[in-house]
Formats: sequence, C-alpha cells, structure tokens
Amino acid sequence: MDSINADIFIIQECEDPERTPHKAYQEWVGDYLWVGTNKNKGIGIFVKNGYSIESLDWNPEQLELFLPCRINNHFNLIGVWTKQANSPTFEYIGQFWKYLQRFKMNMAQNKCLIIGDFNSNSIWNLWDRWWNHSDVVKELHDIEINSLYHQQHQEEQGKESLATLFMHRKIDRPYHIDYMFADKYFLSKVTNLNVGEPKVWLQHSDHMPLIASFNIHP
Repeated sequence: MDSINADIFIIQECEDPERTPHKAYQEWVGDYLWVGTNKNKGIGIFVKNGYSIESLDWNPEQLELFLPCRINNHFNLIGVWTKQANSPTFEYIGQFWKYLQRFKMNMAQNKCLIIGDFNSNSIWNLWDRWWNHSDVVKELHDIEINSLYHQQHQEEQGKESLATLFMHRKIDRPYHIDYMFADKYFLSKVTNLNVGEPKVWLQHSDHMPLIASFNIHP
C-alpha cells in the first residue's frame, strides 16, 4: 500500500485495527474509521498526510456495509462494500439502493464521493427489479453524481474495457464491480484515474485498486 502513497485509502475486507494481531498494520493505519460484522473482514477508511476524518451519523439500519464520513470538514465520503446481508431480495446492489433512498438528499447537499466494492454491474440487471444496477446509476445521475471511470474512459455501464475483479484471481474471469462515484465538484477536479494492473496486484488480491487524483487542497 505504501507504493500508492495516497492521502486516503478505502479498503474492503480488511481487519479491525483495534483487534488485529499484526503490529505493522496497527502502526500503518494512523487516523481511521472501520466498520464490520466480522473483526477479520470489514471496511476501513484510512487518512494520511494531515487529513482528518470524522464519522457521519447516517444510520444504515443494518444495511451492509457502509462507512460514511467527513474529510477535513470539507467533503463527505461514503465507503461501500455491499454484501448479501442475509437478504433474499435486496442483496448487494439492493443494499445500496436502500441506502440511497434513505440518504440521497444528504449525498446531494454537499461535496460527495461514494467509493468501493458494489459487487454489481449492469450486465446482471434483472428486468423485474426497479432497483437494479442501472436504476441506481440513474438515481445517482439525477442528483449529479456519476462514475469517474465511465467519465474518464467514455465507456458505457456494462461495457467496461478494464476489470476491477478477477474472480478467484483467474485472469480469464474479469468483472468490473468497483466504482468511484463523484458529484460535479469532484468530476471537475479529477486529474487522473487508474485501475491497477493484474500483473502487479493479483499476487495481493483478486480486486484491482482504483486510484484517483484530484486537484484540491487539504
């Protein structure tokens, strides 16, 4: 992770720093927030280089998993790792759809980034669900929040040329399920967006990192 040298890290499937036995991890984390149903696999947001982080009281009502916070008292950031959550109907993108209905106005009223593993793509849309991936993308678009990747690469949802996941680390099983959604403020400030290369990252994870740079000050 140090090779990225980011100011903010949003990491899914990470351990709770308070309960980890790994001392190097505890020394690395710095200022952070973490949430999870399992101490070994949650979502964490870690800030570096003088950035500050404060939890936002946007109660997810047992939805899994969302970590809303405020960075430097300047913008809102929502870390996402959607899960099945024992829901027979509203699993994965359905979890985010429910979260979006509850906090849509919160997202629209301030500078906002929504980043993480959505476990979703429009290729899996189900015709009889009004809250599928494409519906979520449209609802975000209606409040002027859009995908950084799709803006930068000028690609349609479901037709992504770069994968963010290689299932079971198999190069022949690529999917695009991780996203950075940003409001018009961040869309105007982004200077670069890269997807990690499998030859570098597959040894560490089946997910490739999304790495974005913005022309803003702390």
